[in-house]
Amino acid sequence: MDLTKDEEAALEGEQGESLALAYRVLVAIGEATDADRLLPVEWAHLSGINYNTIGDAGEEFLSRLSKDAKFKIKTTLNPMGFDFDTVSKYNLDDEFIKKQSSIKNSYEKMGAIPSFSCIPYEIFDLPKNGTNVSFAESNAAIYVNSISKLKTNKEGAFSALASALTGKSPFSDLRKDETRDPNLTIRMKVNKKDELAFGLLGYYAGKVAGSSVSISGVKDLDKRSCKSLCAGMGTSGTCGMFTFGDAKGETVDFDKKEMQTIHDELNTADSGDIITLGSPQLGLDEISNLAGMLKGRTFKKRCLVFCPRAIQEQARKFGYAKEIERAGGELLYDCCICLTPLIDKKNVDSVITNSVKGAYYLHTSNGVDVNLKNLSQIVEEETK
Repeated sequence: MDLTKDEEAALEGEQGESLALAYRVLVAIGEATDADRLLPVEWAHLSGINYNTIGDAGEEFLSRLSKDAKFKIKTTLNPMGFDFDTVSKYNLDDEFIKKQSSIKNSYEKMGAIPSFSCIPYEIFDLPKNGTNVSFAESNAAIYVNSISKLKTNKEGAFSALASALTGKSPFSDLRKDETRDPNLTIRMKVNKKDELAFGLLGYYAGKVAGSSVSISGVKDLDKRSCKSLCAGMGTSGTCGMFTFGDAKGETVDFDKKEMQTIHDELNTADSGDIITLGSPQLGLDEISNLAGMLKGRTFKKRCLVFCPRAIQEQARKFGYAKEIERAGGELLYDCCICLTPLIDKKNVDSVITNSVKGAYYLHTSNGVDVNLKNLSQIVEEETK
C-alpha cells in the first residue's frame, strides 16, 4: 500500500501506540483486500458496544485504549445491552451492569456520541452522496450504501474503531465503483410483500449474492420493509448493498417456496412467551404506525419495543409512547433485540418477533425458540 508520510509516521509509532495500532489494523485489512491506499472517511459507526458481544477481553482493551486515544472523526455507537434509566427493572447481574458501564464510559471518553442505535441513518443528518464513511453495523452499512448513496464496506468492530481513531479506511471493495455494480439479479416473485417477506428476501440474498445484488419486481418499498431487507441481508452473508432493477449477469427467483424454506429455518416455535419489536430499532414512523395499530387494543403478553433514545423522546412528545404503553408495550432505548441480556432462556422459552435478524440472534445467541410472523399478524393474534 502507498502510505503518505504522515501515515507512515503514525504507523511507526511517532504519534503514540494507540494510533500505531489503528494504522496496523487498517494496513493489514488493506493488504488483504488489495487496497492500494487509505482514503479519508467522515463518519465511523461502531459495533462492539454490548458487553455480551465483546466480553471481558473487549472491555479491558477499551479501558486501556481510552486512557490516551481520541476519535478523530464523528463517531456514533451501536446499542448497548440495556438502558441505564430502566436497568433496575430487569434484575440483571451486577457484574454485567458494571462491565457495560465501563464500556460505555470508555467510548465516551474517546469522544463518541452516545447514540446507542443501530439506525444512525434515521437519527443523524447524512452527508452528501458519495461520501466515504465506516459503518460496522451491517444493516446500517447496507442501508447507507443502497439508499443514502454513501460508501462503506461492511466493516468489522476493529476496522471501524481504527477508522474512528485515524479518519481513514482502505480503498477497497464497496468503496470502488466497479465493485458496487451487481452481477446478480434476484427477482421478487412473492405476492405478499410485507416486512417479513423482505426480511426473508434479504436473508436469502445474503446467502447467494457477492458484494452487491440487484433486486427486481419491487416498487415503493416502505421504511419498515427496507430496514428489514437490509437487516436480513446483513445477517446471512457478505453482501453489502443492493440496487433495484435488472443487472447484467445471472438471474435467480425468490418465490414462495424459497421464502418458506428460509422461514422454516428461522421459525422454531408456534407461539411465544413474550413479543419483541425492533431489530433494527424502530424509527419514528414505525413507532407512530405501531401506536395507530394498537388503538383500542392491549397486548395479551409482555411486549418489548426497542428504539433509539432520540426516537423515544420524540415518541413521548407526540403521544405515541403513551399509546404503546397504554396497550401494555414497554418502550426501551439504547439497546435492541440482538444479544440482549433482557431475554434469558432461564425465564423465556420462545419469543414472537417480526424481525428476521432478531430471530436469528435470539435463537443462536440467546438460546430461545422463535415464532416469526409479520407485525400485522402479531397485532391481530397477540392483542385483544
